[in-house]
Amino acid sequence: MLCAVYKSSKKQETYLYVPGRDDFSKVPDALLKTFGAPIFLMIMPLKKDRELARVDINKLRTELKTNGFYLQLPPPTENLLKTHLQQQSSD
Repeated sequence: MLCAVYKSSKKQETYLYVPGRDDFSKVPDALLKTFGAPIFLMIMPLKKDRELARVDINKLRTELKTNGFYLQLPPPTENLLKTHLQQQSSD
């Protein structure tokens, strides 16, 4: 299975995976509007033994088959104040 990967022109570290290059037919219009103009990055084979940095390959394959796309959001930002306060209270 192959998929095309695009990065968002509006949201940092946000990526959209679709089953074929420029195949946005299953992506909701509201999502595309928020995502901005998709910037093509690559065509990627989805082999079962392949590891990706921030997404489980099996989940990605399932989402592409079920929904026709997969949206990868950036990881949550660390709340440094909360972490600091927790460390202070445990001392």
